[in-house]
Amino acid sequence: MNLLEECAKAAKIGISAHIHPDGDAIGSSMALYLYLKRQLPGAEVKLFLEKPPENFRHLKYLDEIDSAYAYEGVFDVFFALDTVAERMGDAVRYFENAGKKINIDHHVSNPGGSGSINVIMPQVGSTAEILYELMEAEKLDEDIAVALYTGIIHDTGIFQYSNTRPRTLEIAARLIEFGFDFSKIIEESFCQKTYLQNQILGRALIESIRVMNGRCIFSCVNKKMMDFYQVQPGDLDGIVNQLRNTKGADCAIFLYQTGVQEYKVSLRSNEKVDVSLVASYFGGGGHARAAGCTMRGSVHDVINNLTDRIALQWED
Repeated sequence: MNLLEECAKAAKIGISAHIHPDGDAIGSSMALYLYLKRQLPGAEVKLFLEKPPENFRHLKYLDEIDSAYAYEGVFDVFFALDTVAERMGDAVRYFENAGKKINIDHHVSNPGGSGSINVIMPQVGSTAEILYELMEAEKLDEDIAVALYTGIIHDTGIFQYSNTRPRTLEIAARLIEFGFDFSKIIEESFCQKTYLQNQILGRALIESIRVMNGRCIFSCVNKKMMDFYQVQPGDLDGIVNQLRNTKGADCAIFLYQTGVQEYKVSLRSNEKVDVSLVASYFGGGGHARAAGCTMRGSVHDVINNLTDRIALQWED
């Protein structure tokens, strides 16, 4: 697919990603926004996302993101990045009403796509990688390269996850040739934590519980704890990955409370568990090694239901 050809006749172009956007959703959306805005100056290009966390302030033009979703126009072309339509939140109405709907994603839980045009590549580690391949290399600049690099490092865990391919590293090498401080981006957007983030991480680790003969570990942060530490959902990023690093654990589960008996679930695993199958069963999705969903019930109910689905894979 040629991005510029698909948008050549469009007067209004919109872009969005999934709710609670992560590094790939933010980085890929910003990269496409800047690419189209600079290559198609005659078109109105709008980017809709929930307000990104502070650790993404290295990305320029964040202030141009529309987080209010108050725009009333209809788009000629609308891009849904890193998501299915159902997870676009308030932006889904723009997507559904657009003249041309383009869905670009890499999640195995989105096999068919939600658009009239779909580029779904589950073998690729990030949506940012897919966009790099769809963009014309000579039309990239440093701002676009920084945004793409941000998306790649966040969805590959700084090239540690199994979704890192040789091509991933080739693309990263091409991007850092633009001369930006890539190590600073890794430190400030991926590794660095605030004091409060470290406190809630410590609390979650202290109160973690091993189940299934130690092969699975879980932890839960409820609303009372979040209020006590004055943290938001974005401050909980990274907790599930730290749980996954526990020796002897094949699978890690992290829950945080979003409502009365409602929890956001994050799942991580090694090669012995496909957590995308678990998350999909409960209405979520993701990758084989990283997935998520929302579940209702008590913590005990949620963990029992999740471990029952995990156990089915080990029985096989």
